[in-house]
Amino acid sequence: MAGGATQEADDAITGINVTPLVDITLVLLIIFMVTTKIVMNQTVPLDLPKAATGTADVQVVFSIILAADGRAVVDGKPIPNDDAILQLARDASTAHPDLRAVIKADAAVTHGRVIHVLDLLKQAHVNKIAFGVTPVVTGH
Repeated sequence: MAGGATQEADDAITGINVTPLVDITLVLLIIFMVTTKIVMNQTVPLDLPKAATGTADVQVVFSIILAADGRAVVDGKPIPNDDAILQLARDASTAHPDLRAVIKADAAVTHGRVIHVLDLLKQAHVNKIAFGVTPVVTGH
């Protein structure tokens, strides 16, 4: 009689539906992958041109900016004077033997100051040195 009704109510759920759990896990995984990609790439996005002789190797660049007012910036950080470049260049050269230094000097910076920075880089055993310039557009 009433025993049949109580028997149906006492049946326990013996299986767990894992489909919603997998869906949530996959959504979280995608969110973490996208946010990690954004956090890791805090650089300016560039559409680099393609070349047949190009390589995919990324060189470490030691950037030096010399302003006309006497300020100097190394790798985006201001330094107190030009002589501080020597120790920073030594540390970077030790960490990366194939270090390439790029000097971006204002047109008003004296020749002597640029030569002094070149001398500091040579003392730090940085052999690959380039100068940043603004290309001149000529009309043909």
